[in-house]
Amino acid sequence: MPGAGRGRWGRAVGVRLTARSRLALLSTGLVLVAGALLSALTFLLVRRNLEHRWVVRVDRAGPPSAGPTGTPGAGASAPAPAPAPAPADADGGPVVSGADLPRLPGRDELADAGRRIRADALSELITQAATALVVVTVLTAVLAWFLAGRVLRPLRTVAATARRLSAENLADRVPVRRPDDELAALARTINDMLDRVERGVVERGRILESQRMFAANAAHELRTPLTTIRTAVDVTLDGDPARDELLTMAEDIRNAVAQGQRTLDGLLVLARGRAGALVPVPLDLRRIAADAADRAAGSAAGRRITLESDLAAAPVAGEPILLERAVGNLLENAVRHNHPGGEITVTTGTSAAGAFVRVVNTGRRIAPDEARGLPEPFVRGSGARTRSDGGAGLGLSIVRAVATAHAGELTVTARPGGGLEVLVSLPVRRLYGDGAGGAGSKAGSGAGDSAGAGDGPISLRAGAASGPGKVRG
Repeated sequence: MPGAGRGRWGRAVGVRLTARSRLALLSTGLVLVAGALLSALTFLLVRRNLEHRWVVRVDRAGPPSAGPTGTPGAGASAPAPAPAPAPADADGGPVVSGADLPRLPGRDELADAGRRIRADALSELITQAATALVVVTVLTAVLAWFLAGRVLRPLRTVAATARRLSAENLADRVPVRRPDDELAALARTINDMLDRVERGVVERGRILESQRMFAANAAHELRTPLTTIRTAVDVTLDGDPARDELLTMAEDIRNAVAQGQRTLDGLLVLARGRAGALVPVPLDLRRIAADAADRAAGSAAGRRITLESDLAAAPVAGEPILLERAVGNLLENAVRHNHPGGEITVTTGTSAAGAFVRVVNTGRRIAPDEARGLPEPFVRGSGARTRSDGGAGLGLSIVRAVATAHAGELTVTARPGGGLEVLVSLPVRRLYGDGAGGAGSKAGSGAGDSAGAGDGPISLRAGAASGPGKVRG
């Protein structure tokens, strides 16, 4: 193969030519070949032109003077005799005889003279052409070396940028300079590739981090229900347990298993949200919030908590399961961490920042620094880990992970009078068609009534005053 031959030749001579050297040699070789061809063509044309020309040289000088000895050129010291006056004709003009005319060269002499002249001219042409070709080749080699260096300068910049890159540093990019030629297109292509690589590395890091957090949190939080199960079994089986003791043990085990299941479910959703593996579809936060309010109305009424809803259209593009879990967690936390006779207000709509869902609830007073730490996994009031209040300690962590996966933001603000205001902002997405606005909103238990249909804002109120699960518009 040609490439293999060149490789063997390069190894044999022990010379490693750079791209700059190869470009300079290629340019010089092209000029040398072109100059040689031009010189050869010029030589052929000149020789062909000279073959059709005869050069005749006539010597009009008189015959050589004879010396005293009769030998031409001898006795130069003696003065030559004066020539006899030329005879004149009847009109007074000179009379020229045949002996006075110069002798013309013969055909052979002319042919020999022509060959000598052609040979001298072609020899001179070859010498001058060879000299000019050498000078032009040397100049071309020098210019080609500098021009090749200038042309390859962007490639050296690309190589330097690639050497600076690493898994921890993918921020460098190749500068794109004018003119907008192939090298500029190469630089843009490499920058696009680096963007994709950087996004892939970030995505991989996020997935690995979510898996690490899932394993660490699961190992930490599952110890409590497992310890509860083991303690219940050990205490009950220590002796001869009665039927009531066995039933109590079974109830404790069931509660511990349910608690562990809730924890695992929350961790799985949290890991999925942090990984950002989404299949977005057009959604309306108004529908999601209405369904979540419907599910939370029963528990809110049981604790005499007033649940109010003011739902306007909030179109987004996201994954339904994650967004439903996030909004549901907001309302569950608002009910769980409220006090009897408190209030909860859920609002959806759009603003300059995007589509949003806001949940405001009453409750105990929370310091602003404490509120900022609530979205951490298994952290509740005062930075404590999970307590046995029926939750898994992952509510706001899941909400933040879901918001981040949808390019949104979670804001937790402590209210001066007690409780929290939790705001989830997501980018607005235009829904396909206008059918998204026709969703109704319900807030109540399975026996409750639904209210609010159409495209306008929905205002609902559910609480103890209207009875458990009842909705008052």
